[in-house]
Amino acid sequence: MESMCEEKSGQVKRAGKFFSKLPPYALENFSLIEHPSSYAANKVLFREGDAVKTIFVILEGEVRLSVHSKEGRRLCLSIASPGDIVGLSSALTETPSDMTAETLFTSRIAVIGRREFLSFLTNNPTAYQSVTEELGRHMSLACSQLRNLGLSASAPERLARLLLEWSDRSRVRGTGSRIRISMTHEEIGDFIGTSRETVTRTLSNFKSRRLVAFQGSVMTIPSRTALAAYAHV
Repeated sequence: MESMCEEKSGQVKRAGKFFSKLPPYALENFSLIEHPSSYAANKVLFREGDAVKTIFVILEGEVRLSVHSKEGRRLCLSIASPGDIVGLSSALTETPSDMTAETLFTSRIAVIGRREFLSFLTNNPTAYQSVTEELGRHMSLACSQLRNLGLSASAPERLARLLLEWSDRSRVRGTGSRIRISMTHEEIGDFIGTSRETVTRTLSNFKSRRLVAFQGSVMTIPSRTALAAYAHV
């Protein structure tokens, strides 16, 4: 999936809300400090406790953001997609990362050093608003995940809420809300604090209730209203 494309005017259009409000000259200046690289699937960009001195801009692919307990249990917070920036808070504040970032599959990611990014902000002050909004989005995603885990009474409700959230961000087009599932049931369980078996059993129940349908790796939600009612949203 391409994260940028050339418009007829010759300007570059970037995916992601961070770039949506940047004027053309700032987008051009930003492209000058990017260092794109390809990363294999399951590549760890940084771990909890690491001193992150760079930010990572997702150009293609997806990156899983998660936290781990002392016992090794993983809780996934969100998935960063093209246009998202990872490691922003830790790089700006020079504090150890409070999460782990890992590619879900082969991805193309631009790496920008902290000093280069700060210099970009100094020379392009209009970008400060985008930085503030990006940090706010990160906080909202974390709060949404905590709300899902803490306020949903059961695993099926938590899974229904997660699927609705993913469908909001899905780029798959067609009849109904559609999601391309690229994770195993165990990995999905990491998002809602439950086991692989529970996810498998719950999805089977959703299928029998016609709340979801599958065709290969694409899941369709025929009626968001029905799934939302089941999740008590």
